Amino acid sequence: MSAHPHPAPEAIAAIIPAMNEAQRIAATVTAAKQIPGVDLVMVVDDGSGDDTGALARRAGAEVITHPKNKGKAAAMMTGAFALRNREISDADPGVEPSHRALLFLDGDLEDSAVNTAPLAAPVLAGRADMTIAILPAQKRRGGGFGFVVGLAKKGIAELSGFEATQPLSGMRCLSREAFDAALPFAAGWGVEAAMTIDVVNAGLRVAEVECDLHHRVTGRDFKAQLHRAAQYRDVARALLVRRLRAKRSGAAKGFGNGAEAKGSGGAGHDGKEGGK
Repeated sequence: MSAHPHPAPEAIAAIIPAMNEAQRIAATVTAAKQIPGVDLVMVVDDGSGDDTGALARRAGAEVITHPKNKGKAAAMMTGAFALRNREISDADPGVEPSHRALLFLDGDLEDSAVNTAPLAAPVLAGRADMTIAILPAQKRRGGGFGFVVGLAKKGIAELSGFEATQPLSGMRCLSREAFDAALPFAAGWGVEAAMTIDVVNAGLRVAEVECDLHHRVTGRDFKAQLHRAAQYRDVARALLVRRLRAKRSGAAKGFGNGAEAKGSGGAGHDGKEGGK
């Protein structure tokens, strides 16, 4: 277990990567602002072709716009680095800046976004460095066949020793230390699996927390199958990079003594996130 030199954060910034979420973003922002401890909501409009950015700003979010789509991982980093720059600028000269915890949310959670509050509490209390939401079964039928989830779950266990319930869950709260440990983020859809591996292997504490959330479920039509193929490709690539890294460093399998699995829930979530 590594030392934790930084004090626990005192506030939370909700960072929402979003693309073409005009129908849902305002409700998501409004609900995120109600989470205890959240004093800033930042939406990264990742190349939307609709009014996502304008509607998010009207709902009270700060908005950063990518003119072209760069993908979820890039949008997450854009938001986090913009926040860090602000925190440094806001600090008095010669005073170490205080950093908020980072609560990453999907743009399609609507009113249920407020139910991510349990993710923040362990990080604010200094009991966890990263929390991961476990979602209930979704209201709409659909979902995939479990190939991507299975790949991610097996890869995380192999490379870190952490048994992830929902390895592709995008709702996470991170301390600044955990965020730094996960850099650089894996590209595309590999970001969540890679983040878990990197944070656990840094000796930081990871906990899963049940959250009553709802969002869109990917169907099984041709477009959905293309989406899953891209997910599979990106997760496989992220795992391969970390296998090669472990071989180079001579690291043994199965470490990750900072992990602590908490909560329970089904693993049927198909990893569909908004704004990727």
